[in-house]
Amino acid sequence: METEGNKMKKVLFATTALIATASVAAADVRLSGYGRFGLDYNDANDSNINGVSDTTITSRLRLQFDMSAETDMGVAFDARFRAQAESRDNNPGGAVFNGARFGVVWEGLRVNVGNIIGAVENMPGTYLETRTAGIGIDGAGFFSHVGNVNNEFFNWDAYSSAGVGVNGVEALYTYEGFVGHISYSDRNETIAANNNGGFDRAAIMLTYSWNDFGVAAAYQNSGAMWEDKTLVSGWYDGGNWGARIAYADNDGISKWGLYGNIDIGAASNLVLFVTSEDSVDQADVNAGRGDNRVASTSASCAAGTTCTDTEGETYGINWSYDLGGGASFETGYRRASNDNDTFQAGVYFSF
Repeated sequence: METEGNKMKKVLFATTALIATASVAAADVRLSGYGRFGLDYNDANDSNINGVSDTTITSRLRLQFDMSAETDMGVAFDARFRAQAESRDNNPGGAVFNGARFGVVWEGLRVNVGNIIGAVENMPGTYLETRTAGIGIDGAGFFSHVGNVNNEFFNWDAYSSAGVGVNGVEALYTYEGFVGHISYSDRNETIAANNNGGFDRAAIMLTYSWNDFGVAAAYQNSGAMWEDKTLVSGWYDGGNWGARIAYADNDGISKWGLYGNIDIGAASNLVLFVTSEDSVDQADVNAGRGDNRVASTSASCAAGTTCTDTEGETYGINWSYDLGGGASFETGYRRASNDNDTFQAGVYFSF
């Protein structure tokens, strides 16, 4: 998701996955990364209740390693892994290495294994056009994403920066304005609600862009509850301003999103969004959704339990000022549908 300077203002393809489809150079080792730090106000925290101050320092330092080699026949092999240290809610963490992703590239086709990108994660038009792909300096929970509903957040395959990843397999094909992406993983870890243990996910994403317009769609089928998803998006990028719309059916929970961004002068950019999420059908929950899928990993809406309903509207605003040299000042406010307010401000720099 890293972008630099003015590039961040117009990027509608906000995930790293589309970047990863590019060809790689022969016999190459590259280091890159970013740092971000600032203040986070979150009214969900209270020193007298959960022991966390409502205002804390949020930070992250990431170092990325990309390695590649190319055969005499023009087939490229590459790998990526990261080292990362971060602090959130006054809980600083030491540096950790994530799981590696390995890739094979030939012309427009890429095949990855290991810590894969994920087809749903790679869908354009679902993340914000900011350096964090969310609000403020650390994303502020990513309530802006139409796939995040009812506290079942990020229940799709995605590249893990601090974990081992899903150890899956995926294929991406790029031709002119078209990108196709399929991914699969088999989650073999034991889940308490599933005597058989584990579940799998399969997903597909298609996107096409032309001139200043683009459309995308993705679908995920999962062996876990609340993880079947259908997402669609469309956007217009006019250069100095852009707008898009996104919709997701999250296993029966609908969520819409409207988004806009505009350049202000030569160095700053404003991003705004509003989302609307439907309520959860408690009858479906109590009936176990009428199928034999296992409870999801977050399990906030497991069969027979009471859901944590986040029905309603969420809105946010983010302002970014380009400081030059790969650095920018980022600040943003977000009001979630559960009445949670966050405000963040800090500095983001890439290298």
